[in-house]
Amino acid sequence: MNAPELSLPAPAKLNLFLHITGRREDGYHLLQTVFQLLDYGDTIELRRRADGEVRLHSDMPGVSPRDNLAYRAAVDLQQASGSRQGVDIHLEKRLPSGGGLGGGSSDAATVLVGLNRLWQTGLSGDQLAALGLALGADVPVFVKGRCAWAEGIGESLQDVNLPERWYLVIDPRAHVATAAVFADKNLTRNTQPITLAAFLKQGGHNDCEPVARRLFPAVNEALNWLSGQGTARLTGTGGCVFAAFSSRADAETAAAIVPAKWLWFIARGVNESPLHRALG
Repeated sequence: MNAPELSLPAPAKLNLFLHITGRREDGYHLLQTVFQLLDYGDTIELRRRADGEVRLHSDMPGVSPRDNLAYRAAVDLQQASGSRQGVDIHLEKRLPSGGGLGGGSSDAATVLVGLNRLWQTGLSGDQLAALGLALGADVPVFVKGRCAWAEGIGESLQDVNLPERWYLVIDPRAHVATAAVFADKNLTRNTQPITLAAFLKQGGHNDCEPVARRLFPAVNEALNWLSGQGTARLTGTGGCVFAAFSSRADAETAAAIVPAKWLWFIARGVNESPLHRALG
């Protein structure tokens, strides 16, 4: 019998660019992006229960456990697999809600992958990714556990190897609602598609950045400040911003003068998810 509990990372991601290339009839936006995984994130402890109950233990204010993606992931896997086992989910949050770092999606992915092991449900990676997609467009990349070029609504993934650079990530304490950014009438929705080769050669931009700057003054201020230390970018729809550095020392030099009103962390970009490394 496998161990009755697991303690696993739920890593953050950055969107190194985000082009919105169109919109589907159902309202979902078509995009191109590159997901960069980080060696920093939340921690999830899974303890198997024999009574079939799913219980989430988290101190996230204002979020009902049943609305939490980690809880919903466990219930969905239970239903899809027919498992009669339960779980206590202990969630230690470090990633801010509304930060564009994929925290909730990564939590859900860690629960799916971890419980697939803990409950021995035997689902394939593709089956877990499909379950994750029903929870959110970012969940599959965390399930698959590789940096990826993404298209469609973010679910069409192609593995990509990226330079493992160091990142200074600043949280200006602005909770950015993705729906508000995507609903904005001034959002660019017709950027010409590019290729992965073109991105690797010349980079890209984030179509959500002008909207996030206008709607959230703290995001605008953080981007302006960080631009003095390196090439500043918004991740996802925000509100966290980041800059890449060639060494940890360079990132630490910039971090040492981050204004005290903002939160920040330094992380290394990795090509393989810490979750998958932890599970071997």
